[in-house]
Amino acid sequence: MKPLRILLADDHEMVRKGLRATIEDHPGWEVCGEARTGREAVARAVDLRPDIVVMDFAMPELNGMEAARQIREQLPRVEVLVLTMHDSEKLVREVLAAGARGYLLKTDAADALVHALEALSQHQPYFSSKAAAIVLQGYLNPETRQSLEPTPREREILQLIAEGKATKEIAEVLGISVKTAETHRTNVMRKLNLHSTADVVRYAVRNHLVQP
Repeated sequence: MKPLRILLADDHEMVRKGLRATIEDHPGWEVCGEARTGREAVARAVDLRPDIVVMDFAMPELNGMEAARQIREQLPRVEVLVLTMHDSEKLVREVLAAGARGYLLKTDAADALVHALEALSQHQPYFSSKAAAIVLQGYLNPETRQSLEPTPREREILQLIAEGKATKEIAEVLGISVKTAETHRTNVMRKLNLHSTADVVRYAVRNHLVQP
């Protein structure tokens, strides 16, 4: 039988080692690759074509939600399991809207990781209990999303600003012109009423785009 191929994406080596040990203890499962940033995770997924990507939400350069969105856009059959320390209604909505069908708290990973991967291997969703309740209660209605929420590209810009990157560096990371990067930066700060880099950092931390 064809092995279940899993890509691990987490910026902490010890976490990746723990996940790898759990996965490789399961017959028929293998870790086909690892990534340390969100952008690397997207590139590795496109290159390796895993069955499942296990993705930390708080990733450098590109957070797990946006990385999941890009992976699912390019590889619709690849399932994404997002690991996070946070269990908020807003975060659940955004992660699932990005295309991830697995949502697991890191505190539950030791006990639930195998069950989550078994479900996703059958293309079945797996959520933490609170996330499941949110889905069942209908909180995923797109009409409930606030019009002032940043777009995927704007979230990328916000994360990069919060990580201390200048406009020229942002342009290089995203493969766009400096002028376009500056326009995105200006527009999203105006949209969210953010007036300084410090405001952006506070917004990014509050919305889990970066870790404090």
